[in-house]
Amino acid sequence: WVSAPLHFEAQPSKSERHRRLRFVIYTKGGMLYMIGLGLGNERDITLRGLDAIKQCDHVYLEHYTSILEVDVAALEKLYGKKVTIADREFVEEKVDGMLAQAADQNAAFLVVGDVFGATTHSDLFVRARELGVRVQVIHNASIMNAAGCCGLQLYRFGETVSLVFFTETWRPDSFYEKVRWNRERGLHTLCLLDIKVREPSLESLARGKKVYEPARYMSVAQAAQQLIEVEEKRKEGAYSADTLCVGLARC
Repeated sequence: WVSAPLHFEAQPSKSERHRRLRFVIYTKGGMLYMIGLGLGNERDITLRGLDAIKQCDHVYLEHYTSILEVDVAALEKLYGKKVTIADREFVEEKVDGMLAQAADQNAAFLVVGDVFGATTHSDLFVRARELGVRVQVIHNASIMNAAGCCGLQLYRFGETVSLVFFTETWRPDSFYEKVRWNRERGLHTLCLLDIKVREPSLESLARGKKVYEPARYMSVAQAAQQLIEVEEKRKEGAYSADTLCVGLARC
């Protein structure tokens, strides 16, 4: 036994604390499984995805970028596991608890469609890796490739855009430039329509006490109306009321 001299150092830098946290987590045996569920019901999961869930101690269902046609009870029956709903508030503010669980246990984060169908999920993947949490991704079908069912060739699609619900004071039109750019090059544009699930109202946020609004799902008709409104405002000829569009929905 050789005693080392005492060494007092200043509080470690952010990078040093980050390195130590990575070391601590890598010595444990947990895994974060990010699993795509497909687009329909509980039976669209892949066999690999189902096998992974059965190994997990904790299962979370992301429930605000998209939804399935069945409720959580159907998933729990198939998986034989309790499924916790992960709404926007959970993913954006409380996901640290799930990452901590994945440090030494197996946790599943379930995503409707494919895992990387939303930037939120990409951010979660990067965040987990930066913390040293082991991550395994299991892909599935998403609207990005299922859109081919309408007869348009996937390789003729340009940049995808999102259409959000307009409000009296917020009517964003950032999508317009991308649609125009696509059409100038003879490319189709996939427009993802907004959904609102467990979203707090602006008034309740201003009062400091969250009150959640009823769920809303943008219709094809409402999306078309908003597109026309922006064209009438911009008047740059990206499209017109006579432009051919195809509406896609599950049935």
